[in-house]
Amino acid sequence: MAGETLQVYFLGTAGALPTPNRNPSCVMIRRGSDTLLFDCGEGAQQQMMRARTGFLVDAIFITHWHADHFLGVPGLVQTLAFNGRTEPLPVYGPEGVHDFVDYTLKIGRTRLSFDLQPVTLAPGSIVRFDGYQVEAFATCHGMTSLGYVLREDSRPGRFDREKAISLGVQPGPLFGRLQRGEAVTVVRDGEEVTVTPDKILGPPRRGRTVIYSGDTRPLHHGPISGLEDADLLIHDATFDDTELDRAGEVFHSTAGEAGEAAAALRAQTLALVHISSRYTSTANHIQDAGQRFEGEVLAPSDLTMVEIPFRE
Repeated sequence: MAGETLQVYFLGTAGALPTPNRNPSCVMIRRGSDTLLFDCGEGAQQQMMRARTGFLVDAIFITHWHADHFLGVPGLVQTLAFNGRTEPLPVYGPEGVHDFVDYTLKIGRTRLSFDLQPVTLAPGSIVRFDGYQVEAFATCHGMTSLGYVLREDSRPGRFDREKAISLGVQPGPLFGRLQRGEAVTVVRDGEEVTVTPDKILGPPRRGRTVIYSGDTRPLHHGPISGLEDADLLIHDATFDDTELDRAGEVFHSTAGEAGEAAAALRAQTLALVHISSRYTSTANHIQDAGQRFEGEVLAPSDLTMVEIPFRE
């Protein structure tokens, strides 16, 4: 639906090793009443408590099968069961997600009160939600891995109130129907006339887009069609630019490379995540990315929340 809030909670921004201040990978996106987790590293449910988000999760998307991206799922599942959840919980991920769910159920040794539903995704897979969708794309991490794009549907164009009144539509419920894309019938000069939305609404307005890269080499090194013009690009920045060679060896990115990706993809804002435990400051990361990308650069601390506004 148009006008829904879109909030991104950075619950875990660490690299493979957690630190006292950074948990393993976990990004929560709230779109209206929906809550999605992208990766679910160790301790995710404690981060959810600290961020006061609650445990109402509608779906989990895993990028790849390195433990720092999924170890939080078994504990979260147990908590949801203890809290009496009955609604199914889909777990989306690349090939191997069915095995992962089977292992989760076996090691828990508890009969869940809800169905944990594995769904295998591949590059190009689309999961539809009400008013938006999540698309999977291929990333480069030396193993099967995915990134995800949350893409809202287009919003209706601007409503021309004066034009509607001039066509005989009186303010009230008919305005709402036109804004929802429905034609309405009015009486004008003693005759019934149909007024269609295209006569009242301006051109459709773009929805918001958030990209989550997971662990990867820079996104612009591969196909980028469909990833352009995101409102927020959340990109692997494991290293600063002094470790450029190391980043390539282990299939990660430097902050500067993340900045290059953001520039190539024409993103509005870049968030640097998966920060290696060797760094106690992200000042160099922000500087390296900023030298290659003119938009806003963030290196969010754990529990940071960013709200994505509409672009007019």
